[in-house]
Amino acid sequence: MSPILFYGVPEGCSFGSIVALEWSGLPYRLCRVEMPEMVSGDDYLRINPVGETPSLLLDDGRVISESMAILQHIGARTIGSGRGFVQGSEDFDRLNQMLAFLNTTFFKAFGPLWYAFEHALEPHEKQTLAAYGIAAVEKAHYTLERLLDSREWLVGNGPSLAEAYFVGIARWNDFHKVVDRSQFPSLHRLYERMQQQPAVRFAHAIEHRQEAKSSGAFLGEVALTEAIGLLKQAA
Repeated sequence: MSPILFYGVPEGCSFGSIVALEWSGLPYRLCRVEMPEMVSGDDYLRINPVGETPSLLLDDGRVISESMAILQHIGARTIGSGRGFVQGSEDFDRLNQMLAFLNTTFFKAFGPLWYAFEHALEPHEKQTLAAYGIAAVEKAHYTLERLLDSREWLVGNGPSLAEAYFVGIARWNDFHKVVDRSQFPSLHRLYERMQQQPAVRFAHAIEHRQEAKSSGAFLGEVALTEAIGLLKQAA
């Protein structure tokens, strides 16, 4: 059984894990999880009791959840590719630090905006959440611009797992229309550069159910019910 990545739509942060798997060259399949309906349903909760995507069902029946854990798992299997690094090395520490920032500060900044979008609230409540979220997103962009410090890449001399995760989160600004990304030159160049990556184009096409050309080892999509059956067999 090849690993199955459960990815959330629309606009799931699992986007970065799809990009990373494409880069890895490892065989994998995908399972589409509609949010919020399917992700909180009983079937998916059997995969991930937290009720969030992404989750990665491994060929031995184990399930890994949380983007950072999945990305580091992929990185550990592709050391030497420039995407992941040996634990304890300087490059690994830099990657881990950047992933932690993206997973907390950058990701969390959009939280109030998503909550306001997904829930029925009083107008004044939506306004308060929106103001809080806009301020947080602006601050996160300023901070990441400083961390980039005019470099082309977040870690190392090319796109790493940090860029895979970054591009899946940074696109949320296009959805919520918070900041003019061109105010942050290094961040803006990085985002535009990532749009040219075949793996990023593939992930976009998968999410939007368009024709998707894999440059990796994508083996197709499976339904959630089929994935649960495979999980039972592996148990």
